[in-house]
Amino acid sequence: MMNQILFAGVIGLFLTLIGTPLLIKLLARKGYGQYIRDDGPREHASKRGTPTMGGIAFILATVAAYFLSKVITGKPPTYSGLLVLGLMVGMGLVGFLDDYIKIVKRRSLGLRAKAKMAGQLIVGIAFAVLALQFSDNRGNTPASTKLSFITDFGWTIGPVLFVIWALFMILAMSNGVNLTDGLDGLATGASVLVFGAYTFIGVWQFQESCANAVTLTNPNACYEVRDPLDLAVIASALMGACLGFLWWNTSPAKIFMGDTGSLALGGVLAGLAICSRTELLIALLGGLFVLITMSVVIQVGSFRLTGKRVFRMAPLQHHFELKGWSEVLVVVRFWIIQGICVIVGLGLFYAGWAADK
Repeated sequence: MMNQILFAGVIGLFLTLIGTPLLIKLLARKGYGQYIRDDGPREHASKRGTPTMGGIAFILATVAAYFLSKVITGKPPTYSGLLVLGLMVGMGLVGFLDDYIKIVKRRSLGLRAKAKMAGQLIVGIAFAVLALQFSDNRGNTPASTKLSFITDFGWTIGPVLFVIWALFMILAMSNGVNLTDGLDGLATGASVLVFGAYTFIGVWQFQESCANAVTLTNPNACYEVRDPLDLAVIASALMGACLGFLWWNTSPAKIFMGDTGSLALGGVLAGLAICSRTELLIALLGGLFVLITMSVVIQVGSFRLTGKRVFRMAPLQHHFELKGWSEVLVVVRFWIIQGICVIVGLGLFYAGWAADK
């Protein structure tokens, strides 16, 4: 059954390695180039016209890798897998509309804020409502109405509060990745690390599933997750697809993921966290996205309250650019920060399991 994970990762990598340059040519031929804001770092002016909407490449590659791995291994898709993929595609469509308006309408801000939020809310609510359906023979649905860190804990919050909580997570992660996507390869590389973590988490939860409690040395240390192995398959497909995309997205980028990619990546990260019962852990596993989002919150809050800026520019990566760091230096050091977050997050995940034993 582990072959699914290997096949999904390899297929995702292969498809974006060969598919992204084809997409670059198509977008360049149509003149679908990135607009660069005039108030950004001056060095970014040279990026004007670089093909955008590159998220199309790894979204399609991930979906194809998932289903091809199922065909090859003869395993059926699961409800958890289909819902997480649906969340990724839905958020990607919202981002695509945003990117398309930027290019065709020549409006640098893309979709109006209300329209963009409405699209995200529709996709998020649909995911959250459906994730509480489709229980298996143990009564587990793809999502749980309990809060979770490394497993479910506390009281049931009920379906209404769960939908609100899921929406918060989806919006926070999708916009967090969107804010991080400001330098060549930054968001892509950081996402690869988180998807690697979720591949491990899915495999571990499958091996220690409560469905296999009779064969475990300590049933109290098991996981009640509906489809952990399928979540690992999706995470592996995403890791491979993003690695292949990173080949073309790294500095100097031949293509940008655009909102098409950043909203999709943030959405799927939230979906993986919700369905794997690691909702609060994602704040640590995706620590770089949280850090960069908080830099914007601090900057805006400080300016409105005091009229002063904390950073030279927000999001945080541009602050260091204006301090004289090269783009590559910022990206690599931020990747290191993200790597540390993932290591600490996985350490806590394992420690929680070991403590129960």
